[in-house]
Amino acid sequence: MQVTATPATEALIALLTSKHGDLMFHLSGGCCDGSSPMCYPLGEFKVGGQDVLIGSLAGYPFYIGKAQHSLWQHTDLTIDVVDGRGSSFSLEIPEGKRFIVRSELCQI
Repeated sequence: MQVTATPATEALIALLTSKHGDLMFHLSGGCCDGSSPMCYPLGEFKVGGQDVLIGSLAGYPFYIGKAQHSLWQHTDLTIDVVDGRGSSFSLEIPEGKRFIVRSELCQI
């Protein structure tokens, strides 16, 4: 499993970094647009024993909930950006954008 960013995602991450400093990402599969990656200032979201660090996105840690990881472990995740507001607390929402997952099944 790997996680990558589209050029649009990298540009938005650069903007968010300029406003908020270092970032982190979490994909829980729970409430508040749970299938959408959430972006927080680094350390603001408390990760726990049920979270798996799967890599980094534009140099920032990307976690996924353990239950989601077991379902998506053979999937490459591409994080993209679309216009619109999600129903989350993610940092990109005030920018009129939202992160989304595009996925591709890996050959195993």
